[in-house]
Amino acid sequence: MLTKTEFQKYCAKLFNFCDYPAAKYKIAFHLLDLPYSSDQLARLRPEFLQSDIVTQLYHEQSPEGNWGPLFNKNYSEKAVFPTTRVGIERCLYIGLTAPDREILQLALDYLEEYLRGGGSEPLYNRNERAVPWQMCDIACLAERIRPGNPLCDRLFFEWCFIAGQAFEDGEYSHERDMRTQHEQLGTREKRLVPLPVEFLLTRRADLPAGLEESMLHHFGRNAFLNGYFWEKNLLDLPETFQTPHTRRWFHTIKYVNQFQNNACYLDPAIGWLLENRNAEGLWDYGRQVNDPWGYFGNFSLNRQYSHNRIVDCTMEVLSILKTYLDHNS
Repeated sequence: MLTKTEFQKYCAKLFNFCDYPAAKYKIAFHLLDLPYSSDQLARLRPEFLQSDIVTQLYHEQSPEGNWGPLFNKNYSEKAVFPTTRVGIERCLYIGLTAPDREILQLALDYLEEYLRGGGSEPLYNRNERAVPWQMCDIACLAERIRPGNPLCDRLFFEWCFIAGQAFEDGEYSHERDMRTQHEQLGTREKRLVPLPVEFLLTRRADLPAGLEESMLHHFGRNAFLNGYFWEKNLLDLPETFQTPHTRRWFHTIKYVNQFQNNACYLDPAIGWLLENRNAEGLWDYGRQVNDPWGYFGNFSLNRQYSHNRIVDCTMEVLSILKTYLDHNS
């Protein structure tokens, strides 16, 4: 359905359409896989690092490496980035790495304090599931910034064992999951910590044989049928691409897309995306409803709204297509 050559042509169209340094850098680095040390990327990097969106991240970050609360938004304050997790996700999406203006390095230092048993902000702790759940999210962010982080080892192998027991025969068992969580985490309730799928997939090479496939057919299939976060399932894709909620289907597509060999669930959605390019061969989902915490996929701070919408939408679609190709090769 989609070939690498076709994908590269779509990337070239966006590269020529948009002059934003951050957009050109992400296309070259994330979508076309140019090595960090390549001459072309080195030529693009200075403008990228001085771009408005990178400068915004730099100025909004505290000296401690965070962007306000770690996970829980403070609704009494109006902040550019509502939480530190949002700030880190933003950095990773646009293509920053740890050495780049030391933004992500400072953020990693901040996260690692929690992994060492400290942390400047107390974690939410009103039930027995809360801290293990948040520690998985912290480890996942740290691992995405610097893969193979030894501070994540204990948590990874603990959850790898729990997930392996939950899917022992290839099918998910709540009883096995509960029993193993109670044994490993010291918890007692029937309500469980959700298996940290994204964290486990940061080290997919270390997962037991067949575990990722089992998680795809359990978690991925459930998202395919029922949606993820916004309840936008992939059996009910909108006939018109430009709807106020189009971007919410992307959440479901990206959730399923994190698993390898996902074409059995994603082929119709990928076809839907490919069919909805505009006359220039780009994508535009039209005006979208405001998400509660805001939107952080923009590549410029200027007010060229119609142009920026095409850039942001096309980049999001191309990122989906890139992961789809990588995971179904």
